[in-house]
Amino acid sequence: MSVKVDPNLMKELKHFGLKDANKCFHCGNCTAVCPLSTPENPFPRKLVKYAQMGLKDKILAAPEPWLCYYCGDCSDRCPRGADPGETMMAMRRYLTAQYDWTGFARRFYTSEAFEVIAVSVVAMIIGLAFMIFHGEVITDRVALNTFAPNWIIEILDWIMAVVLSTVLLSNALRCAQFVFGQDLLFKIPIKYYIGEAKDGIINFLVQKKFSECDDRMQWYIHLLLFTGYVSMFTMVVVGLRWLQRDYVIDPAWPTVTFLMTVVGWYATLAIMYASSYALWGRYKKSKAPYKNSHGTDWMFLVLLWLTSFTGILVHLAIWFEAPLFCYVIYVIHLMVAIPMLVLEVPFAKWAHLAYRPLVLYLMAVKNRYMAEEAKAA
Repeated sequence: MSVKVDPNLMKELKHFGLKDANKCFHCGNCTAVCPLSTPENPFPRKLVKYAQMGLKDKILAAPEPWLCYYCGDCSDRCPRGADPGETMMAMRRYLTAQYDWTGFARRFYTSEAFEVIAVSVVAMIIGLAFMIFHGEVITDRVALNTFAPNWIIEILDWIMAVVLSTVLLSNALRCAQFVFGQDLLFKIPIKYYIGEAKDGIINFLVQKKFSECDDRMQWYIHLLLFTGYVSMFTMVVVGLRWLQRDYVIDPAWPTVTFLMTVVGWYATLAIMYASSYALWGRYKKSKAPYKNSHGTDWMFLVLLWLTSFTGILVHLAIWFEAPLFCYVIYVIHLMVAIPMLVLEVPFAKWAHLAYRPLVLYLMAVKNRYMAEEAKAA
């Protein structure tokens, strides 16, 4: 079988953050020290070699970039300074762009100017929409649901969720087709997919393989970000009519709004602490995963931090009965949150929330199927 070589692959990968892969002479140190590398998946060295040789199709079909959590052990112990951990990170950006049929992901990862302009344009559209369509501004008390009726925001929220989910799921299908191949994806009986579903869900929720890395702090930070984001996202999508209210504790729904307040504070503190830790780490270049920061890394963390910060300010404005401040900060909150959701979730850093657990799940399905096929033979 012939192998197609792309002589421009290394040059293309540099647009996605690849820097030092040419320094690698394949001593194997990175594969030896990686706690997640196995005889079946000897990464990251194999992927570095694919990049050097221009084997684009091999990279597109490789699950290994998604098996790496970038703990940084391989980069710390590389005698040549080839930074294999960052190579894997660059490949994840590259693969995210390959999965995306719209082309937006490629533009985000290869042009910082495009990313900044796109975020700014979406933010300005949101701000302009509120300037034109906002409800009555009541100043003697907080009346957020008069200024921006929650039932209207909820409908718009659902529309946005459907559109984003459709784009992300279509990209996830492309990911599955690249990793599995069109034939194998639909050849494996459904029972294998069902059989691995439980472990797939558990891995999605707690990223248990990540906890096997030596630097468990990275796992804790990731877990805080994930649980904080999922908690808030769930409340926004499922319970916005109770989340967006005119009182700290709504007298009509005291139990529900109290629980939402508690979960909201957890989500805010978890996201702000974790994103602050990551931002400070990237600023100080304190450890291997933070030594090389792509523009999308900064944008993701800044938007996430600002979304949480402005969100809690809205809550405090209601608490301290500051109506004008509440309305203004609410608009600013959406000017930050909506660009993050519309652009970051399907096209940039946040997309790995879908791709990594999906690939891990598919590999578990494939391994189980292959093992039983071998037994039958």
